[in-house]
Amino acid sequence: MYGQENDATTDDRPIRDRPASEGGDGEGTNRAGGRVGRMTSNDDDRLDTVSIHAGERETNDALVTPIYANATYRYDSPSERGEYRYSRMAAPTRADLEAVVADLEGAAHAKVFASGMAAIDAVFSLLSAGDHVVAGDSLYAETYDLLAEFYPRYGIEVSYVDVTDPEAVREAVGEDTALVYAESPTNPLLRITDLETTAAIAHEADALLAVDNTFASPALQRPVERGADLVVESLTKYLGGHSDAIAGSVATDDDALAERIWRIQYTRGAVVGPFEAFLVRRGIKTLGARMDRHCHNAALLADLLDGHDAVERVHYPGLASHPGHEVAAEQMADFGGMLSFELAGGVEDAVAFVAALETITIAESLGGVESLIEVPAAMTHQNLAPTELDAAGIDPGLVRLSVGIERSEDLVADVERGLDAVTR
Repeated sequence: MYGQENDATTDDRPIRDRPASEGGDGEGTNRAGGRVGRMTSNDDDRLDTVSIHAGERETNDALVTPIYANATYRYDSPSERGEYRYSRMAAPTRADLEAVVADLEGAAHAKVFASGMAAIDAVFSLLSAGDHVVAGDSLYAETYDLLAEFYPRYGIEVSYVDVTDPEAVREAVGEDTALVYAESPTNPLLRITDLETTAAIAHEADALLAVDNTFASPALQRPVERGADLVVESLTKYLGGHSDAIAGSVATDDDALAERIWRIQYTRGAVVGPFEAFLVRRGIKTLGARMDRHCHNAALLADLLDGHDAVERVHYPGLASHPGHEVAAEQMADFGGMLSFELAGGVEDAVAFVAALETITIAESLGGVESLIEVPAAMTHQNLAPTELDAAGIDPGLVRLSVGIERSEDLVADVERGLDAVTR
C-alpha cells in the first residue's frame, strides 16, 4: 500500500489508528552525538548559543564538522561495523545537521531531506489508502500540486479549508482523517493558524497535525511546543539563509513517527548531500542575528506600505490590522521577514513596481540575506488556474517580498522608488 513503510521495529498501523503521540523521551538524543540541549518555550534568549553549538561532536578535534564525501564505510568484518555503513541510510555531516535542527525545533528527532518538497512528501508518505487529509486552502503551490494531483491516485482524499478558522477545521475532520496539514504563516498571504487549538482538534479525531514552519523558522516559532506532531522546514530558506543550498527537514517528538520518517528517507533516497548539509549547518550559526534583522526591516517596510494610496492591502502579521495579529503575537517570538501586498492598480502596477526596484532582486525563493520580490500569480504560483488562485485568495496583482538584511535605509528608499512608479 502506497506510503506504508513496513519493518518489524516500527508501528505499521495506519496513522489514523494510532494515538497522536506514542513516544519521545524529551531528552533530544539522536545519532549525532553531543548536544547543548534542545530549545524550550523559555529559551528564546538561548537561540544564538544553540544555533552555534548544537550538534557538536568529536571529529578529530575539528571546530567545524567536515564534509564527509563518502558513499560507503569500511566494515571491520562482515559482522562488525562502525556507526555508519552507507550514506543513503546515515552520514556524519547530515547527522550533525539533523541534531542541530532537532535542537532548534525543540524536538527529539529530525531528519533532513534533499529539499523542502522532499520533506513534505515524506510526511504525506505516512498516509495509507483510505486516509483523509484536512489541508489549508492557502498553500505553497507545489504542496497543493502534491495533494491535488499525486496523492488522490493512491486513495488519499483531501479537503481544503481555512485552517485559521478552528471551527472550519473541526467541521472538516472525520473518522477517516489521518492528518491536518497547515502552514503558519501561510505562503503567500501570511495567514496565521492557532497551532494549539488546531492540534487539539486534530488529536480529538486521532489525527496528526503537521505544520510547515518555513515562513517563521524555529527562531520565531516551534510548533512541537504547541502540539504539532510533525514540523516541516525548507532549510533552503531561513535556516540556510544564503540562497546557496537546497534542503528540507521533518522534526518530531514521537519515536515511532521518527523511525517511519527515517525509513522513508533512506528507502526513497531523497537525502541531502554532505556539501549542502555543510552549507546549511554553517548558515544556521547566524540564524538568530539574521532573523533579528529580517524582522526589523520587514516591520519598517510593512509600516511604509500600510496606508499608502497606491497600496490596497498589506499582509503582515506584525500590523495590528492583520486578522491573525493577536495569535501571532502570542505564539511567535517576532513577526518574521515576509510580507505581501496588493497594489491598487492590480497586476499592471505590480509589474511596474518590481521593475522600478534597484536593490531588491526579482526572484523566487525567500529567507536569504538578500531581499527578493516576486509576483506569485506569475511566478511561484503560476501553475495554479485562475479559479485556484481565486480560491486561495491570491490576487493577480499580489506582490510577495522576502525582506533581507540589507541596510534599512536602502530598502526603504527602494520601496519608495517602487511606490513612486505606481503613484498617479
